Amino acid sequence: MTKKSPLEDPEKAAFAWDRYRRLMRFMFLLTTGTVIIAIAVLYKFNGMVSVHFYIATALGIGFAMLLMSALMGLVFLSSGTGHDESVEDLSDPRKRD
Repeated sequence: MTKKSPLEDPEKAAFAWDRYRRLMRFMFLLTTGTVIIAIAVLYKFNGMVSVHFYIATALGIGFAMLLMSALMGLVFLSSGTGHDESVEDLSDPRKRD
């Protein structure tokens, strides 16, 4: 029988997901600032190349940073709540009943 995950408790789950949303809001602000600085630096050194260049750069940096922060946030959520410890490894012969 599998152990219950701490995320099945509504109070713990609400706290964990609130912390995840707070982390994502912070990362969105950091990403926005990074994109603005990158576009400003590119404009300073290259001038007006093409609007498509700046759009692609902004989308590339923004998507990469937000995807990485979302995935790392989920790792922190899983590890910080104890959800990882509730998984049983049935391939390990020492842990079989």
